[in-house]
Amino acid sequence: MKKIIFIAIVLLTFSCKGKGEDTIGKVNDTENPEASVNEGMAAERRTPVALGESLFNGKGNCVACHQVDQKVIGPSVQDIASIYKAKNGNIIAFLVEDAAPIVDPSQYEVMKTNFVITKAMSEEELKGLEAYIYSKLQ
Repeated sequence: MKKIIFIAIVLLTFSCKGKGEDTIGKVNDTENPEASVNEGMAAERRTPVALGESLFNGKGNCVACHQVDQKVIGPSVQDIASIYKAKNGNIIAFLVEDAAPIVDPSQYEVMKTNFVITKAMSEEELKGLEAYIYSKLQ
């Protein structure tokens, strides 16, 4: 019963994500998806790590289950980076469901709800998430 309630809460959290997001001041630039314009600021280019961090904390909503240095619902970002590096794993393939989980397979069912988000990401966004995760290696 606790597991069902937990999954329901996770699903509810993700279903509410993104409602009310404002698009004012954003650039729809398919050639340069890293460019962004805020009111009163010039467009600037972000590094893959910065893009990944904004996705991790923003539309990817990864931060709801993952913290940099501690296990919450899912494994820590540091553990993910360390294990994927040690096992020569492919983070991007996992995020688009082309590879089996190698960090904590017991949490795979919870993570499956997020594949809708990650599968909709561009290759550049996925590489940004990967760069951000690897930037947290200890």
